[in-house]
Amino acid sequence: MKSIIVASRHYLVAFLLILLTCASVMGQVKLREAVDYDSDGKADYPIFRPSDNFWYIYTSGGNFIYQPWGLANEDHMTPGDFDGDHKGDIAIWREATGLWFIINSATSTVSIIQWGADGDVPVGRDYDGDGKTDYAIVRRTGGQMIWYILPSSNFIGTSSPFGLATDYTAPGDYDGDGKFDIAIQRPGETPTTPALFYIQRSTEGLAVVQWGIGKDLVVPGDYDGDGKTDIAVVREGDTPDASLVWYVIKSSNGTSLSVPFGITLTDLTAQGDYDGDGKTDIAIWRETTGDFYIANSLNSSLSVLHWGAPNDVPVLGYDTH
Repeated sequence: MKSIIVASRHYLVAFLLILLTCASVMGQVKLREAVDYDSDGKADYPIFRPSDNFWYIYTSGGNFIYQPWGLANEDHMTPGDFDGDHKGDIAIWREATGLWFIINSATSTVSIIQWGADGDVPVGRDYDGDGKTDYAIVRRTGGQMIWYILPSSNFIGTSSPFGLATDYTAPGDYDGDGKFDIAIQRPGETPTTPALFYIQRSTEGLAVVQWGIGKDLVVPGDYDGDGKTDIAVVREGDTPDASLVWYVIKSSNGTSLSVPFGITLTDLTAQGDYDGDGKTDIAIWRETTGDFYIANSLNSSLSVLHWGAPNDVPVLGYDTH
């Protein structure tokens, strides 16, 4: 009997560890699934072409998806897994009308949802932790930033004042509980003075962290693979041919890293988990040539993929603010 009890305890511990592991990586998985259109566990390569309003997607499995969706200069690309099937859905938010247009990959049907108004900014993420991307926008009004979230779990809208109208959005799963947290980057008084991150963590409360300077771009992601969003920024150089520099605080141990990757004039950020190892890979898309450059965290190699053409837009830039 004792041996049975001991064995049962071992199974229980193993089961709990599996549950904790699944929960801890959920935030990163959801970011990957937003642009994983073939559900193979790797981010794909979607670009939007303003000249014809097509999405051109090259999947990591070697297939192609061509889909007209959205209007250039009117719509925001808002990729996500809105139907919860673990595949990316092609989606846009139309600023003039506040309408979301989503092609559900599970059923090949179209959903149209009214949420937001002209002047708002879309920040669709999974804030309630149900495995589906929620409809969400921020509104700058009266000197404040108001977050309006329509959870997919109950479709009861919420509004939360968080931030100033001059702040930048930086949502992420900073505490690793599977729910995205409301967060902002507050720039300093000048482009070169220190910036502050304010994060309303759903399980651990408010965090305030000084990182970067006012002119930096926010590039959140799980760069160390611990299941939590890391505070990360990219700094453009002072000259067109200067390197982009990525600055990251690792949530796993609090250490920082700085990585020169990309060129100031020609490159757009396109970070994502391209190799499927659970870590965000530093990546850029070069506008002049239509090439993706990816620093693979799995084996420290460099990948270059030609996909797109000048004047296209890399969809993975949606998580840069």
